[in-house]
Amino acid sequence: MAKSVAIIPARGGSKRIPRKNIKIFHGKPLIAYSIETALESKLFEKVIVSTDDEEIAEVAKKYGAEVPFLRPKELADDYTATQPVVDNVLEYLKNQAQEYDYYCTIYATAPLLQAKYLMEGIEKLKNSDAVNAFSATSMPFPIQRTFKLNKDGRCEMFTPEYYSIRSQDLEKAYQDAGQFYWTKINQKSDDIMFGKDSIPIILPRYLVQDIDTIEDWKQAELMYSVINQKDNIEFLGYQVKIIYDDYNYYQTVVQNIDDIEKTCLSLENQDQYYNISYRKKYKVNSEILYSKKETIQIENKNIPLKYRLTDTIHDKIEDIYNNQDINKEDIISIINDLNNLLDEIK
Repeated sequence: MAKSVAIIPARGGSKRIPRKNIKIFHGKPLIAYSIETALESKLFEKVIVSTDDEEIAEVAKKYGAEVPFLRPKELADDYTATQPVVDNVLEYLKNQAQEYDYYCTIYATAPLLQAKYLMEGIEKLKNSDAVNAFSATSMPFPIQRTFKLNKDGRCEMFTPEYYSIRSQDLEKAYQDAGQFYWTKINQKSDDIMFGKDSIPIILPRYLVQDIDTIEDWKQAELMYSVINQKDNIEFLGYQVKIIYDDYNYYQTVVQNIDDIEKTCLSLENQDQYYNISYRKKYKVNSEILYSKKETIQIENKNIPLKYRLTDTIHDKIEDIYNNQDINKEDIISIINDLNNLLDEIK
């Protein structure tokens, strides 16, 4: 029977979010989620954490991982790539006469990781001639329509020939989800991970979030709370509370210190439509309804679906919060994040 080992790199020197790998995320150290999901999958003979840090080692052991040695300092600086760290663990196992057929590199910063995708990865890899299987997700916006800023601060499209092409007519693109990477140990490839010898395991975008900055961390907390139906979180300085009722839908209420209440988003699962409303107490009450029909209904007017829902939301926010003492950028970020999340759920 094929044997697999999970390897979780977790160094102690995170700069942008100090002690990130063991920073408390919804009540547990961040690394605990990766360890627990790997163990939950029952795919691995061992779940090994590679770290240079004694505190991280103790936390990893507490949540069920093995830490057979501390990583050497030359593999723990800011410039060390992941593969040399993984190779270091594989070399140790080989020296211990422990042989495996597959290894899975799992990042310590993946609190949204789900065991079923680990299972999908190994099953597809076993039944193919591929060497790797890794987590991926779709791009939220056509890459053909992206642009950069030139030296004068003006726009310059990467592929201007696609400027007039409708988004729905452009080829879909995907990106690395940064959660896990399965590899066959005894089969080599001369290609990169994102090449012909790899199988991408496509995750929904609401399960994917890089955690490199404090803003990333806050967004991941928000996503985790919505997915796991937590009650209260803080996002970008606002208190976000998710309220449930007997009709199986939820509302996300954002409330600031001035007691300005804004109902940002609600989803009724049974009818699969979005009821998005924004209001400032006693002053504004406007509503947008979005269904799986051919139109978006805005204040009793049918608008063709070719108009992006997010654009409509932005317009409404502009109307409601214009010239008011509210951090509009923060509210827009919240709406965008939740809208993208629920767009994948529907």
